[in-house]
Amino acid sequence: MTKRAVLFIAEGTEETEAVAPFDILKRSGVEVTLAALPGKPLETRFSHGLVATADAAFEDAGLDTADAVVLPGGRRGTDNFKACESLHEALRAAAARGALVCAICAAPEALGAAGLLAGKKFTCYPGCEEAIAEGEWLDFPVVKDGNLLTSQGPGTALAFGFAIAAELAGKEAAARTAAGMLTAPTPVHAV
Repeated sequence: MTKRAVLFIAEGTEETEAVAPFDILKRSGVEVTLAALPGKPLETRFSHGLVATADAAFEDAGLDTADAVVLPGGRRGTDNFKACESLHEALRAAAARGALVCAICAAPEALGAAGLLAGKKFTCYPGCEEAIAEGEWLDFPVVKDGNLLTSQGPGTALAFGFAIAAELAGKEAAARTAAGMLTAPTPVHAV
């Protein structure tokens, strides 16, 4: 059965952190839905000017059946995620039912705002951990603690994408995708 991920985009999302995981997941056979935040337009301008159009509005993204929810970073994008209580509720529901909850760069701040990092180990863009009240920051490119998967920033976006793909499509599918892209997955620090 094909696994499905919902990847949120918001005004100010970091391009690399959205596009790299999206591309890797698609190449690995995962169905990916780009979703907008509630009440926001489907068309979104990313942090460096790229314009993307979401596949679905928040309420039509199928969050209740997604195998993973993915939050790319970017300061303004993360601030939009942190300010959205409906997103926080969806993240808590996804985590509670065992879906993979993923965030990169500054976006783990949104996981913290949703109350998902208490007692967990995570990573984020160095310095952003200061805005997160709970959890333990680790200085690794990708950290997996239970069903939470976090990563550090644009330079780790490929590693982040491969880690999500390995969880959803399997390690062999992620390795085939990596080989086809002339790279190798970065080891994940699992706790």
